[in-house]
Amino acid sequence: MIRLLLADDEDLLRGALGTLLGLEPDLRVVGEAADGLAAVRVALRVRPDLAVLDLEMPPGDGLQAATDIRIRLGIPVVLVTRHARPAVLRRALAAGVRGFVPKTTPATRLAEIIRTVHAGRRYVDPEIAASALTEDDCPLTARELEILRIARSGVPITEIAAAVHLAPGTVRNYLSAAMAKLGAATRHAAAHHAWEQGWI
Repeated sequence: MIRLLLADDEDLLRGALGTLLGLEPDLRVVGEAADGLAAVRVALRVRPDLAVLDLEMPPGDGLQAATDIRIRLGIPVVLVTRHARPAVLRRALAAGVRGFVPKTTPATRLAEIIRTVHAGRRYVDPEIAASALTEDDCPLTARELEILRIARSGVPITEIAAAVHLAPGTVRNYLSAAMAKLGAATRHAAAHHAWEQGWI
């Protein structure tokens, strides 16, 4: 029996996935969580054999939760995501994630992938792996990325400026440049786009 932790901020999806995986004779969901911090807490409490985590679970993300769970429990992690960007894949693999699949994966296929990963192998969705070979280069400068990384948390410009030791007007200029390069209407949209691409 493979004991699973499921974490996804969308209750309906998490519940449906838990029900479908529970129909498999060798899988049992022993814990659920709605965000990354809760996923770590539940994992430490129930001690699953494997964790299936959504990549994007505000306020944090599944990649940080995956890293914490691996360090503290040493169990394999499968990341499930809507935003299957190649750079995110590379970060996930560097963090020791053993499986990386899109949310469009059928539950029966996910069950097979869970068994594969639990057996000590790695699984990466073939389309994500292929796109990793043809990914576009990031058009943003290191400073723009640094500012967008902070902006993603939703803090005001004055706090961003203090964190990077620049004047607020200079921060606005960097944000405007990044927004123009990405075709984003707001700094939050630009930051989210950069995160989806795996640049921050």
